[in-house]
Amino acid sequence: MALVRLNKFLAHAGVCSRREADRWIAEGRVSVNSQAVLELGEKVDPGKDRVQVNGKPVRGEEERPLYILLNKPAGRVVSVKDPFGRPTVLDLLKHLPARVYPVGRLDLDTEGVLLLTNDGELALRLTHPRYGVTKVYEVRVEGEPREEDLDKVRHGIFLEGRRSAPARIKIVRRSHHHATLKVEIHEGRKREIRKLFEAVGFPVAGLVRTDFAGLTLDELRPGRWRYLRTAEVQRLKKLAGLDASA
Repeated sequence: MALVRLNKFLAHAGVCSRREADRWIAEGRVSVNSQAVLELGEKVDPGKDRVQVNGKPVRGEEERPLYILLNKPAGRVVSVKDPFGRPTVLDLLKHLPARVYPVGRLDLDTEGVLLLTNDGELALRLTHPRYGVTKVYEVRVEGEPREEDLDKVRHGIFLEGRRSAPARIKIVRRSHHHATLKVEIHEGRKREIRKLFEAVGFPVAGLVRTDFAGLTLDELRPGRWRYLRTAEVQRLKKLAGLDASA
């Protein structure tokens, strides 16, 4: 098996990004075959060498980059483990050949598009504000907001001491004491959508993410998942400024 750079090995194993791997190597936190590594250009044989981070083995020998699209149902925690014993999104992914991790987060009661991967470098970039990844939600709010109410959210409002980024909002339909909106944002602050509409007096009654970085649900039912197609992976890498042929 061909040798690969240690930082790339760690990133593909889903442990961290390449940048974080370089820092960990410099700090002496990474070892190969029980010997601490301090040189950033170190290479390893994924089929033979034993790699550890902080004394814990990194099992990347049989792993290959995996990219999974899940339609997250409500009531699932977006986490590897939950200290309160609640069901997680990973419980829905059985018999995978490698470990994967959620890219970003969705609230417990939020549904929709969720990307999971063991490609740490791609995951880091897709969640970094610098790359401005598009997220589209279908939002059902209580009450009947007027355009001037929505303009406050469109132009940004102060949340926890910082103004939110501009948002694109379109009214999809109105019903008795409710409205359904299409909301497009480029930030990823915790519970951002819910906080934005609560701030202008229209609490969120239902929230579904319909698009993340161009990935949509199509006919994928809640709780079901599929592997990304090669073209989808290449497009995500280009969006994140990575080599799409790697």
